[in-house]
Amino acid sequence: MRRTSIIATCSATAIVVSLGCQPSQDHAAAVAELFAGAEWIDMSYPYDESAIFWPTAQPFELEVVSAGQTDAGYYYAANNFCMAEHGGTHLDAPIHFSEGRHTTDEIPVERLIGAAVVVDVSAAAAADPDYQVTAQDLTAWEAQHGRIPDGSILLVFTGWGARWGDRASYVGTDLSGPEAVPELHFPGLAPEAAEWLVENRRIDAFGIDTPSIDYGQSTLFESHRILYAENVPAFENVAALERLPATGAYVIALPMKIAGGSGGPLRIVGVVPG
Repeated sequence: MRRTSIIATCSATAIVVSLGCQPSQDHAAAVAELFAGAEWIDMSYPYDESAIFWPTAQPFELEVVSAGQTDAGYYYAANNFCMAEHGGTHLDAPIHFSEGRHTTDEIPVERLIGAAVVVDVSAAAAADPDYQVTAQDLTAWEAQHGRIPDGSILLVFTGWGARWGDRASYVGTDLSGPEAVPELHFPGLAPEAAEWLVENRRIDAFGIDTPSIDYGQSTLFESHRILYAENVPAFENVAALERLPATGAYVIALPMKIAGGSGGPLRIVGVVPG
């Protein structure tokens, strides 16, 4: 049976992966065939005291409420946590930089689940920490792999994930607060490439393995504004991108459903069919 991109038009099962509007028994068999022997890849960093946030954002804090035996004789654990929406592996909802566009809870779930396209610019980024992915990078990928499919999730692999855990290396500075922002250095998506995408292709979401879809030295956040104006959500600080092939994998990227949110913590999973 032919494997196709994920769509969400038939049933709840089809939101996970769809091969068309078949009877439920056939559909279940098709899903089982697709995922037989599949590799499941956790592409999210854990939230703890080392999780990297934007320099002006509130970092993750965990308050232990209980972790031990109760008077009734059973073990009970519970915590409180506090954090900004934008830190660690997280979603940017379009409203983050575009008034009137989707909030976190308004993003259609089918835009967060789909076929993955992975563009590797790691060699260029290794040579230039301020590298910006160009439209030429995208057309060069297409020359090798074919047109970026409509409804796909476009992921950019810069290699920056290897720096996770070393904040100065990952963001470009040890500083925090407003004074850190001018010192940020990491790759991102060039505004002209964002323009090319919205004018020539129809991606459902965009993701990158750096702290921001705009490069560290950006002051106008143009790529955010261009994509989000078209209701294209984004994933930042995506982990394990080196484990996904250029084509053929799928992504399931489900954020915390914050009503009215501008983003939120994201659990993103890659699926590489066997």
